[in-house]
Amino acid sequence: MESRKLISLQELSGHSKPEDLWISIQGKVYDVTHWAKSHPGGASPLHSLAGQDVTDAFVAYHPATAWRHLDPFFTGYYLRDYSVSDASKDYRKLVYEFTKMGLFDRKGHVTFVTLLFMAVLFVSSVVGVLRSDTWWVHLLCGGAMGFLWIQSGWIGHDSGHYRIISNPRINRFAQVLTGNCLTGISIAWWKWNHNAHHIACNSLEFDPDLQHMPFFAVSSKFFGSLTSYFYERKMNFDPVTRFLVSHQHWTFYPVMCFARINLWAQSFILLLSKRRVPYRGQEILGILMFWIWYPMLVSCLPNWWERVMFVVASFVITGIQHVQFCLNHFSSSVYVGPPSGNDWFEKQTQGTLDIKCSPWMDWFHGGLQFQVAHHLFPRLPRCQLRKVSPLVQELCKKHNLPYNSESFWKANAMTVSTLRTAALQARDLTSPVPRNLVWEAVNTYG
Repeated sequence: MESRKLISLQELSGHSKPEDLWISIQGKVYDVTHWAKSHPGGASPLHSLAGQDVTDAFVAYHPATAWRHLDPFFTGYYLRDYSVSDASKDYRKLVYEFTKMGLFDRKGHVTFVTLLFMAVLFVSSVVGVLRSDTWWVHLLCGGAMGFLWIQSGWIGHDSGHYRIISNPRINRFAQVLTGNCLTGISIAWWKWNHNAHHIACNSLEFDPDLQHMPFFAVSSKFFGSLTSYFYERKMNFDPVTRFLVSHQHWTFYPVMCFARINLWAQSFILLLSKRRVPYRGQEILGILMFWIWYPMLVSCLPNWWERVMFVVASFVITGIQHVQFCLNHFSSSVYVGPPSGNDWFEKQTQGTLDIKCSPWMDWFHGGLQFQVAHHLFPRLPRCQLRKVSPLVQELCKKHNLPYNSESFWKANAMTVSTLRTAALQARDLTSPVPRNLVWEAVNTYG
């Protein structure tokens, strides 16, 4: 140990810029400056945790085979006074136990069943449009298309975390087919966005899933015009934003009905940007396929009224999924600043909310009902989440950490209450900022 080159946490934190990016994993220090752009999960997770010990995040996101790839980046330095909290020790033990049990490899039949369900929905929608002249059948077809997009979203979500099909080429084909081709959403954009969300869960400055200005603000802290380090821009709280946020508890569901437009726009922005995008050609080709078949299908409807009805129905139904994405985090604890590697486990539990549901409703929630377990073990296949959820609850109880769980309807009420609290504060900026926005949201009266 005396012959080792040691570096303090303070010295490590000095290497936290994109052009000088060091991290520590189990006390060994690595220089990933030049490799960050090639990181399969995108550069954003590394930028968010730069200059810190990132062991828990690394364990969560990488299989055991990834450890052997670290050696080329080793600086020769070790972290001085490296220590591990009791919570992290137990968390890492649980990851090891799940690995020994083979839970990360047992994917069940979820992917096959979901793809089969999607095929039925697609064929039903297309046949209904082409073979029926009845308007209400066309309305149902639009709804079926919306349900297809929801199920595609769950497949895209899963495939962004682990290989849903063992063969890498077939897995990639399934990603592009279900995401880009069938829904018009780039899987590359989804992975870039979603990985950043997981690493910086509920950080107002680093988590893109909370950065919905000018339409929504879950905290009055946004009123200080915070900087989005994900989108690399300032989130200005100007008069227009103030007006929109002031009514956000009323506009939440209507906006969610058409939130897919934003996902389409974000996909185009990324694919046409100068950022490094893996398989850019495949991604663009898949998007173009969607913008060929979907408009053609809509054009087959007999008149403009039914075409608008079909599109709106598909948007409104898939809006359910956009609401689901918000329920898990909007009413949970938030913070300002970058995520910390030292309390990564704690931040994941504090910033997430489970949704209580019966096993027969698992298809509807797509794994998001076990959000705490999913955030702690993102590589865990969806079919295993219900099995490990009790173990996660025990771990949280042991270390006095929250394990928040509510019904679907209660979660909706909490989300709207959070938005209403922030909306009322936006109307009156002279009022003091609440000490605990979550408490205020749950206990709002009037």
